[in-house]
Amino acid sequence: MAMTMHVDVVSAEEQIYSGTAEFLAAPGEMGEIGVLPRHAPLLTRIKPGVLRIKVANSNDEEVLVYVSGGILEVQPHVVTVLADTAIRGSDLDEAKALEAKKLAEEALSNRSGSIDYASAQAELAQAVAQLAAIKKLRNRA
Repeated sequence: MAMTMHVDVVSAEEQIYSGTAEFLAAPGEMGEIGVLPRHAPLLTRIKPGVLRIKVANSNDEEVLVYVSGGILEVQPHVVTVLADTAIRGSDLDEAKALEAKKLAEEALSNRSGSIDYASAQAELAQAVAQLAAIKKLRNRA
């Protein structure tokens, strides 16, 4: 039997995932972070991207969760992800993500007016991360 850890993924709206896992990969600010049971304690920010959770006692079943950013806390047997926004991979809407990407790109290319470039860049990063999550889901099917 493989070693496991408890994983909780929550957003301001709801709890997205709670269960045992053998492995978790998260989009850290400096690159992807891999977490196995008994990992050293860690507290770090995460950027928009996909959480990959390898479910315990399953044949390579992975749960994909899109997060728009947040905090990752790792303890030896418990991992908690406090996400700004979290969406199950199966609930992502490709048309909505494409539209958000298009609007953010238009806002960034529009040099006139009083737009918030940091906000537009953040929206673009979130849309691109959602599209990447959708692509990963398709490749798994």
